[in-house]
Amino acid sequence: MQKEDKIYIAGHRGMVGSAIFRKLRAMGFQNLLCRTSSELDLRNQQAVAQFFAEEKPDYVFLAAAKVGGIQANNIYRAEFLYDNLAIQNNIIHHSYLNGVKKLLFLGSSCIYPKMAPQPLKEEYLLTGLLEPTNEPYAIAKIAGIKMCEAYRSQYGCNYISAMPTNLYGPNDNYDLNNSHVLPALIRKFHEAKRDREAFVEIWGTGSPKREFLHVDDLAEACLFLMENYNEETLVNVGTGEDISIKELALLIKDIVGYEGELRFDTSKPDGTPRKLMDVSKLNKLGFSYSIGLEEGIKAVYEEYQSRETDLQKQS
Repeated sequence: MQKEDKIYIAGHRGMVGSAIFRKLRAMGFQNLLCRTSSELDLRNQQAVAQFFAEEKPDYVFLAAAKVGGIQANNIYRAEFLYDNLAIQNNIIHHSYLNGVKKLLFLGSSCIYPKMAPQPLKEEYLLTGLLEPTNEPYAIAKIAGIKMCEAYRSQYGCNYISAMPTNLYGPNDNYDLNNSHVLPALIRKFHEAKRDREAFVEIWGTGSPKREFLHVDDLAEACLFLMENYNEETLVNVGTGEDISIKELALLIKDIVGYEGELRFDTSKPDGTPRKLMDVSKLNKLGFSYSIGLEEGIKAVYEEYQSRETDLQKQS
């Protein structure tokens, strides 16, 4: 990519898209195309067609998606399937029709079978049944991967796919009804400390293990892949290290400074027992993460506190 190239970041206000936007700006890229969802409904084929025909981007980062945690994925199954299929179908197809030089599609580690061997290798895709609670989202993301592969095969498009592990960082979602586990725990412990609550309830048993990557590291990886990777097969992006939900809760408890106890609600679903990415392919290409989990959570918690303070001032 050249500094003057026109680069479209789909989903630039989300956690991933905003991190890519910040990284590109920091590197001196100024010709960045961005549209909010109110300005451009990516589910609307006609609107997306008009946007691409008018703007003619050179490169596309496809970071737009309908996302959420276990509860949201399980309740809004139709929306997660329809919205994500519509978004990626429109962007990938109109990138092809308008001569986009290269596109990076961002998926998710939930594409892999629930009981796949650990760590998760790229070749495990479509080798078993998916985790039922987020199956619609996973199916949409698998369709996106295969669409990129098919457009490469049939039309010669240089479209690549990256599968990030669980993410956290600036612009995360802290809504307890549809957030992921790490931001949900930050909010729970913060509010329990503030309100002097005796305990914090954690969903599930605490035994599932998860891997967490700071979104700024993902943005670095996305730019690295856009510059250096041109193959058909997908690439995992993560740390290659995991932690149990209980251990994560204790780490966040310590960072927040909450002194109460933990209680595990075993009536709530655990989800997949373990999701650890094999990142040897990415490492061999020359990239590895740099932000440690404790360091990253401390920075995120500082941001969360600042945001809450600003909201209190406005109210």
